[in-house]
Amino acid sequence: MPARFKPAGNDFSDPGAHPRLVPDYIQGVHSENFMEFSNLGLNPALLRAVAESGYTIATPIQTQAIPAVLQGRDIMAAAQTGTGKTAGFTLPMLQMLADTPAAKERHIKALVLTPTRELAAQVQESIATYGVHTKVRSVVIFGGVNIGPQIKALKQGTDILVATPGRLLDLYQQKAVSFESIQMLVLDEADRMLDMGFIRDIRRILAILPKKRQNLMFSATFSPEIRDLARTICRDPLEIDVSPRNSTVKAISQEIYMVSKENKLGLLAKLLSETPDQVLVFSRTKHGANNLVKKLAGFRLNAAAIHGNKSQAQRTKALSDFKNDRIQILVATDIAARGIDIDQLAMVINFDLPQVPEDYVHRIGRTGRAGASGLAVSLVTEDETKQLKQIQRLIKIEIPVKRFDVQDLPQATVKEVPETAQRQQRQASGANRSRSAGNKPRRHPESQEQGARSARKPQGRNSKPRQGNQQTEANAAAPKSGNRSGIWSSLKQGFGQMVKGAA
Repeated sequence: MPARFKPAGNDFSDPGAHPRLVPDYIQGVHSENFMEFSNLGLNPALLRAVAESGYTIATPIQTQAIPAVLQGRDIMAAAQTGTGKTAGFTLPMLQMLADTPAAKERHIKALVLTPTRELAAQVQESIATYGVHTKVRSVVIFGGVNIGPQIKALKQGTDILVATPGRLLDLYQQKAVSFESIQMLVLDEADRMLDMGFIRDIRRILAILPKKRQNLMFSATFSPEIRDLARTICRDPLEIDVSPRNSTVKAISQEIYMVSKENKLGLLAKLLSETPDQVLVFSRTKHGANNLVKKLAGFRLNAAAIHGNKSQAQRTKALSDFKNDRIQILVATDIAARGIDIDQLAMVINFDLPQVPEDYVHRIGRTGRAGASGLAVSLVTEDETKQLKQIQRLIKIEIPVKRFDVQDLPQATVKEVPETAQRQQRQASGANRSRSAGNKPRRHPESQEQGARSARKPQGRNSKPRQGNQQTEANAAAPKSGNRSGIWSSLKQGFGQMVKGAA
């Protein structure tokens, strides 16, 4: 999303002269990368929507990407997490499709692929926000929900389709969607989309698409291998890199604690108990996330887990509870590292370091967004020193080490509570948090929701496996912030399609 600030004057020759108005990630950027939206070639309808959202100044990635997309260029764009990549492609896409004829039955004009359901919902939300004064129609589809409403939504055709790969292939195989009219392809979080877990589905989709199309690839990180692969998809792409590759936002303070495995849980409980703010905690595995929620309940810390084995309803509820301040702690695997955008999230803790160094950038990018300050803390055991060195080599920063006294670590005081009692305590905790303005009690334990969802194996010799890459869709990022309850209420009701009609 664009930066939320409005300069008092029009003199941008020295952005540093307005430190109060310029987010930290734009400080020191040259004036040509620091422009008003009105100077980017956008039409009045889009400028009106941008202004109604409270924005006037484009971020550097938007300043460079929007004019290039409007010119029809293929693009590979890398920018730090939280600097407005989504608006960088949704705004010009809306303009290019605004005056085109309505799509034919089951046809689409622009396809946006995302690695996860949550990120797909976020992109659709952005399209709806900026396209409110246009007649551009958009639909979002993803797995984990009823496919029927999605087939119905696609039957009349749509200008923009936002999709996860697995469900898109399911619908294509059912002849519910045609790719013949596609003019534009967008890969959001392109490094993840083209990584090993997604490459097969992406190649299948690319083989079906028309050869003549505009290709846009946006991501926070691009490894050299991924960049080489991307060049085989794009035609003479314009490479945009508005910040050092794989860098972290300056507004995020980073710290590490060297700790033994025996003291790791106690140190986490101490850090969580000492902050009144909400915290996003990252675990390396799904089982570890569930187990961590149970263990934190013993310290009277209110937490919920989100990961790929959770159903869509469970994932949506956990995010909704966290976004609406009903729980203080969200424990996540890397499913939440991409796309999740929570207002004023002050702290991220890596209980386990990620196996892939680039994922560290995405994890800590959940805090310090749009110029706000944030704190990223990593708890590092002896067997994780190799990952730590790889991370520091990637971000070109030596993260300072903090010390602690083992004698100060708390001990669990509550035994594990039966699930029914935990649910009742969670509801009471949520009610207390809603009544208490500013005070955030953490007195009631909450275990993770049960009912883990795994891929069903075919039964019997004649049974056929389910089509689509459901496992892939379940193992990546999470959604957008703000008080936009419409998107999330739709998800709760199990509707996998959201259609934006004429304004």
